[in-house]
Parts: sequence; structure tokens; C-alpha cells
Amino acid sequence: MKKPRIIFMGTPDFAVPSLQILLENGYEIIAVITAVDKPAGRGMKLSESAIKIFALSQNLKIFQPEKLKDPGFINELSSLNADLQIVVAFRMLPEVVWNMPPMGTINLHGSLLPQYRGAAPVNWAVINGETETGVTTFKLKHEIDTGNILLQRKIEIGEVETAGELYNRMKEIGAELLLQTIANLEKDTALEVPQDTMYNSTDGKGIIHLAPKITSDICKIKWEKSVEEIYNLVRGLSPYPAAFTLLRGKILKIFKAEKEKEKVAITPGEIISDNKTFLKFACSDGYISLKELQLEGKKRMSVEDFLKGWRS
Repeated sequence: MKKPRIIFMGTPDFAVPSLQILLENGYEIIAVITAVDKPAGRGMKLSESAIKIFALSQNLKIFQPEKLKDPGFINELSSLNADLQIVVAFRMLPEVVWNMPPMGTINLHGSLLPQYRGAAPVNWAVINGETETGVTTFKLKHEIDTGNILLQRKIEIGEVETAGELYNRMKEIGAELLLQTIANLEKDTALEVPQDTMYNSTDGKGIIHLAPKITSDICKIKWEKSVEEIYNLVRGLSPYPAAFTLLRGKILKIFKAEKEKEKVAITPGEIISDNKTFLKFACSDGYISLKELQLEGKKRMSVEDFLKGWRS
């Protein structure tokens, strides 16, 4: 059976294993669509996406449209005569794009849909204290992340696992699921399951949790909350964009911490330190003990290294 001719759309490193596994298994990637290069860093030099860098290394044809509805881009896309389009961590597509290939457009999403639809599914699963999440492949349709599900795979979330660590596992597992999905489509054995028939929330109440974009307000720690809530927030935002608080008027990012649930005699947000080995912030029902952090203007470091140059 002839393999489908594929157009791949993606931007960050999460998408790279998926593109790589397709190439390794003999699929013809006739084009890669990714974000335009953007200025980044102190020198504001143009930065290429992780997918572009990988695609260049594989000598693949690359498109970087500013507008996906641009007539010139649409015409070029149509002229490629792709059988199938794959989307992994890209942006919302107009119908004229996702409805173009005869086999449709498949999206890989980092959650067990319909749970955690949105831009930051990995972060929110950890922030909300979930013990499992997963990856889903589904057919694109009008509303974002709502198309019929093709395949899913569950993934356990470790008790101390950060969003970054989970993300790195999920991108590999997601690539394997995508490969299996395409094989099912080729054999015409793929079963489509409407999302409105699935209510796989871990709380058992049929509640659908969303995963909106992470904002600065979400990242700022509210110390009056519980130890568990703040601990999960730190894990769920590490390493990027990172939960933060203010220390002597400067932003202090927290990447790793430990929770200590006990009676607190000081006001939430106040600190305790021996100036050598520990620095703790009080919460409503315990302490968050910092392990890896970064003070504004400094590099990321362990709490012990930080305390060498800081006194409470």
C-alpha cells in the first residue's frame, strides 16, 4: 500500500519527535509549515523554531506564512496535493486549510481530551494536581480541540514530576501514538469517537477542565493558599514560565521546591531561613521549602548557592 503524502505543521520542540518518527518510518513529508522567525534574546536576533531547525537538517520544504488565509499560501498548499496533514503544537487553522486533504487533518494534543482543551494542557494537569494525563490524536474541525478522537494513551504523573519533565515524556509517547494513528488511517481501521460522548475527568463528576494560556497573574504565588496548591503550581510552571514571588522587591522564580505540611505560626508569605541550607515561605497550612530558584538579574541556582550571597 502506498503511504500517504503528508504536510506537517508544528513549531516547538514538542513537535520534533513526531516529525522525526514519520521520516524514520518512510513517510513522505512533502512540506513543513511552521512559525515565522522571531527576534529573541538580548541582541534580538531572529530565532528559528525547533521544527524549522530540524526540517532544515532533513532538507525538507518549509513554509512560514504570516497569515494562514493568505491566497498565495493557500494556492501553494493546494498545489502540493497532500493526502494528509498533521498538526502538532501549531496554531489554529482556517477551514480552507484543515479541510483540504482527502484524508483530513490530524492533531496531536497533550491531554486526554475532552479534558484540558487549550494552549497549556501539560501545565494545567500538573497545576490541578492530576495523577494522570495523556496524549490524544483527533480529527480537526471548527472549534479548537473538539474534533472526533482517534486514539488516546494514558500517562501517569509522578508525585514530584514537573511540567517540563512530563512534557519531555509526552512528546515521545505522543509521536508513537501519532504513528499508530496514521497506520490505522492507512488500513481504514481508524474509529472516530465524538468528544461529547467522553467525560473522562479524574474527579468522576463529568467536569471538563480547560487549559488556557498561562498569564503572569497565574504565575504569581498567592501564599495564603494551601501548601498542596502552591507546590503543584511550582511543579506545573517549571521550568517555564516559572512560578514567582517577590523578595525585597525583586522577582524570585521558583523551579523546584518541597512541601512541609504543618502548623504555621507566621503570616503566609513570610520567610524562615538558616542562611545556609534552607529558605522557606509560609503558606496557610505549612511551608514551601525552595530547592532551585532564580533571583531577578541572577542565574538559576540551588538554594544553598543562593544563600551564600544572601542574608535574611
